[in-house]
Amino acid sequence: MNFIHKFKLILRDKNLRNRILFVLGALVVFRLLASIPIPGVNIERLNDFFSNNQFLGMLNIFSGGGLSNLSIVMLGVSPYITASIIMQLATMMFPRLKQLYHEEGEAGRKKFSQYSRMLTIPLAFIQGFGFLKLLQSQGIVNIMGNFELFTNIAVIMAGSIFLVWIGELISEYGIGNGVSLLIFAGIVASLPTAISQLYLGFEVTQIPLLLGFLAVAIAIILGIVIVTEAERPIPINYAKRVRGSKVYGGISTYLPLRVNQAGVIPIIFAMSIMLFPQMILNFFAGTTNEVLKVFVDFTLRILENGWFYAIFYFVLVFLFTYFYTAVTFDPEAIATNLKKSGAFIPGIRPGQSTSEYLGKVLTRITLVGALFLGVVAVLPLIMKAITGIATLAIGGTALLIVVSVVLDLIKKIDAQISMREY
Repeated sequence: MNFIHKFKLILRDKNLRNRILFVLGALVVFRLLASIPIPGVNIERLNDFFSNNQFLGMLNIFSGGGLSNLSIVMLGVSPYITASIIMQLATMMFPRLKQLYHEEGEAGRKKFSQYSRMLTIPLAFIQGFGFLKLLQSQGIVNIMGNFELFTNIAVIMAGSIFLVWIGELISEYGIGNGVSLLIFAGIVASLPTAISQLYLGFEVTQIPLLLGFLAVAIAIILGIVIVTEAERPIPINYAKRVRGSKVYGGISTYLPLRVNQAGVIPIIFAMSIMLFPQMILNFFAGTTNEVLKVFVDFTLRILENGWFYAIFYFVLVFLFTYFYTAVTFDPEAIATNLKKSGAFIPGIRPGQSTSEYLGKVLTRITLVGALFLGVVAVLPLIMKAITGIATLAIGGTALLIVVSVVLDLIKKIDAQISMREY
């Protein structure tokens, strides 16, 4: 089905058209909110603080571009993402939460999401307080007294929770994952600024470097598409069952195991873990306590070391890929369901042996996905260290998120079109 035919189907189908228009409308509201700054911002000092700051550049991705001008939605969806990480970790420690997430169906997942939303509120307060105190210490925000401080915190907390609500509305009434689309919109909206900065600092001698970066970007996009679409098919046979005069089963199919089961989530998780300690340390950077100041300065120097940052980032992405795959894909539950339905993998006994086999295959193919995500995450940091162009430092992560979200969106639109055609 060609693009023009799909576009005509979208225009003709009222429900699908309304879903797409709802997503566009929600993103317009989000971008309008991202352009409203909080009171007392010193724009000149803000621009100086943001220049060549890799930490704030990555944090700006989470805020959907709202941090670069200290808007009322400067925190973006990062408190909600942090809350989701904590809840996912909690499933490993608390069996009741694991049962709620995996075994109680849609109702259990809704309750699990509700817990994540409730946890977002205190996390938004902590992040808002820490970030405003950091900006106040740098002279970027002029806050007169505690009342004004807590008023600003309340505003940006409300902005963050409002964005989470918009994201959930997009997921329910639009197409695609709402939180991912908000991050995607922020990245796309920041492209003109990034291109203009690159153009202003452009020199003729940098042409080979920029061409090399363009070639690497195209290769990364191709790799993301290949790895995202790649899957390992596990053959499944259904045993024949005779009931009366009818024979059931006896068919063959396959279970698709994706090479990258986790998608872009490990990158987001790793970025959250990398950014949160830096925010806390920057908050204490102006302390008068000598012991604490020595510790903070030493830790910040380590985190600001390009090679240490890249290696630590790679390891986090690699580990989170395995972690998220283990949380979302349960080989034991799959093996139990196959056994109940009379299905089996040829040459593998049903039950525990099937679970072990699926776990072994998943571990092997996830290795490829984890290595690929880790390389994509740190490659721009390496290129930035080689070229000295700060704009390239966040290119790989942003590119990965954009391509993954676009692929997911295209699939969901195709599914909607196919459903309406049939």
